[in-house]
Amino acid sequence: MAHSNRPSSFKVYLRLLRYVLPYSALFALSLLGYMLFAATQPMLGGILKYFVDSLVNPDEAYFRNIPLDFVKNLYFSEAVPFMIVIIALLQGIGSFLGNYYLSKVSLSLVHDLRVTLFENLLTLPNPYFDHHNSGQMISRITYNVTMVTGAATDAIKIIVREGLTVFFLFVALVYMNWKLTFVMLAILPVISLMVTVANKRFRKQSWQIQSAMGEVTHVASETIQSYRVVRSFGGEAYERRRFGKSSEENTKKNLRMSRTSAVYTPALQVVVYSGMAVLLYLVLLLRGNATVGDLVAYITMAGLLPKPIRQISEVSATIQKGLAGAESIFEQLDQAPEDDNGTVGRERVKGRLEIRNLSFRYPGSAKQVLNNISFSVEPGRMVALVGRSGSGKSTLVSLIPRFYTHEEGEILLDGLPVACYRLSNLRRHIALVTQQVNLFNDTVLNNIAYGDLAGAPRVLVEKAATDAFAKEFIDNLPEGFETRVGENGVMLSGGQRQRLAIARALLKNAPVLILDEATSALDTESERHIQAALEKVMAGRTTLVIAHRLSTIESADRILVMDRGRIVEQGTHAELIEKRGHYARLHARRFSDEPEEGDSTDWAENAEA
Repeated sequence: MAHSNRPSSFKVYLRLLRYVLPYSALFALSLLGYMLFAATQPMLGGILKYFVDSLVNPDEAYFRNIPLDFVKNLYFSEAVPFMIVIIALLQGIGSFLGNYYLSKVSLSLVHDLRVTLFENLLTLPNPYFDHHNSGQMISRITYNVTMVTGAATDAIKIIVREGLTVFFLFVALVYMNWKLTFVMLAILPVISLMVTVANKRFRKQSWQIQSAMGEVTHVASETIQSYRVVRSFGGEAYERRRFGKSSEENTKKNLRMSRTSAVYTPALQVVVYSGMAVLLYLVLLLRGNATVGDLVAYITMAGLLPKPIRQISEVSATIQKGLAGAESIFEQLDQAPEDDNGTVGRERVKGRLEIRNLSFRYPGSAKQVLNNISFSVEPGRMVALVGRSGSGKSTLVSLIPRFYTHEEGEILLDGLPVACYRLSNLRRHIALVTQQVNLFNDTVLNNIAYGDLAGAPRVLVEKAATDAFAKEFIDNLPEGFETRVGENGVMLSGGQRQRLAIARALLKNAPVLILDEATSALDTESERHIQAALEKVMAGRTTLVIAHRLSTIESADRILVMDRGRIVEQGTHAELIEKRGHYARLHARRFSDEPEEGDSTDWAENAEA
């Protein structure tokens, strides 16, 4: 969202209030508590009137007009301490009701925002993740939401409590001497101007701080995830400089905001106390017939005003941080979710796949990645996609489960365009294994039986692991299937992680199987076993394979050779060799010999445009 088009603070607050509505009863209770607390402030000032007057006439009855013998016989000397205790009790009750129930509302609000933000993250389309780094998104859920917490707890508490205190004190002062009180109003335009200018600066600086914080999170996250690469290639010094630079930038922006706040608060205090000085002068000049007690009470209550005004002014920075955080959150929540207008939900499909005149370019890019692709695959058949890096292979297979939306051409599953299926139903029919394996910091069992597969019978999980040639190494782990694999499977080798991913796909038992460089991290022995397993599970399934291994290519029913987004050749291995075209040249260059164990020479990488 462009900074120039940012919504007003008022609109952001109104939107935040929608999340407060479910807790309106608790919010009202907290307001009642703060009203009680604020009302006791002028009471404490007013009680001084009677205390001072009691110094002159200590035997005067305090409640002489109340028709209760116990009460009306109380003298000033007895009534003043009694009233102070009563006021303190009321203040304590009001403070508890206000603080506790507002905290309950605020923490519930933050929880709701955080959950809503995370659930929204699960619905965003692929291009959003392509253009936003993970550090910024994590920072939004953690740091930005914490800023909203500040605005929704301490800030609101101070605004409500101190705002009501100012209101009740002002009402009491008007009641006691309205002429003097309205002299104080002369400083309000100056205060208002100062608050407006400061708020604009605070909000702009809050945006910059949150952006810088996202960069700090991003650098730290990347370094942690890639620590082996960092250490292998001596990147410690580079990462140290990179993190130090981003952290220093964040520190500078925070310091700039602190400087603004440090200048703003005392400046406002000078204005307020200047008004107080004028007021004291007028009190002495225009005391009239007021008693000493009246004057002391008035001056005391007027003297109580600067503190809540100062606290309200200091909270402005916190509020603007919260608003900037809320605005950033709403920016993500306003992103359109994945297009899911399909209505068809089939229990099981046969798996006939047909691509007709398919062309595609990534959102925001003018480069055509796929150009007029057409082919079909019958159930039980395997098609291999080969070609140089960037030829469009991985992009093609990512369009089938609708990770991206194509606009030109058609992709049909069992004769029905994939856009007609509900997304969840479409993806239930497709099992995908990529070269980049993603595992969770959970047990081996839960990584295989993940998501919709959770709760699958143990015997089926073990069979999938056996078919993926994973059970042998799983049995040697300290706790077998109950062993935790660490973040993204860090406790396992690359080949082991890939075998778990294949086991997950086999357990899914989907009619369409997509293997995008799925065997690239396997040694020759493991691949032989998996090849045998795949031949078994591919029966009755449509299988698309992107691979660099000769054994995988040779066994395909048909090979599609891609170059610059087009299919330039297709046929069986033997037919393509005989043609002496693209495939034959690639084969002669890369496949003259079967790769040795551990060889990961890749002429069909999945790094797409």
